[in-house]
Amino acid sequence: MLGVLAAPLALGLAACDNKAEDGAPKSSEPIAKIAPPAGKSWQDMIEKTAEGGYRMGNPEAPIKLIEYGALSCSHCAEFAKESFEKLRDDYVASGRVSYELRYFMLNPYDVPASLLATCGSTEAVIPLSEQFWAWQPNMFENVQSVGDAKLQAIGDLPKEKQIAAIADVSGMIDFFSSRGIARDQAKACLSDTARAKALAEQTERASSEFNVTGTPTFIINGSSVGSMGWDELEAKLQQAGAR
Repeated sequence: MLGVLAAPLALGLAACDNKAEDGAPKSSEPIAKIAPPAGKSWQDMIEKTAEGGYRMGNPEAPIKLIEYGALSCSHCAEFAKESFEKLRDDYVASGRVSYELRYFMLNPYDVPASLLATCGSTEAVIPLSEQFWAWQPNMFENVQSVGDAKLQAIGDLPKEKQIAAIADVSGMIDFFSSRGIARDQAKACLSDTARAKALAEQTERASSEFNVTGTPTFIINGSSVGSMGWDELEAKLQQAGAR
């Protein structure tokens, strides 16, 4: 499991992408904005879905966007930097588009990162994930500074102890602690084998249902459109009627 720890930069900078697929939404008439419930805003409404994702926005939005993302993936981090504010404030806020984040396990870093990102309230999951992607380069720097001997020692631990050890040496525990996830709470989440198994099963389903092999991979209204940058994805959302 831990062999990939010896090359952390390679994990973040390579093998994230998935090829684009011919699942582009058909051109549609513009969809009118949909008002949120009184006193609320769509972008503040975040719910966990039956599929294990976290959806922000109108649950009945006519355009449903899903991102399969890995918290260790630099391409996901770049997409988040380019897209999130505009996606949230222009598209999700309009009620026309909902955004659902489903975690995909590319490597051992993603398991503790995803367990910690989902350790607090449901409403905090997407904001914490966006903050983690911005912080992500620090994770790789921390792991590089540890040295091969320490990484080998982690690899020799029993598997149930490896997740917490990765979170510690990478700086994840300190990162989430500074954002409201207390260390004792973090340790409890990192030892939750049932949730770790659920993340692995979610990754397997993504591979079988949507042929997800890399991240970020995007699904629009049930059809995979593959991996792309924000400009291309925004065009697809507009093509689907979000304009």
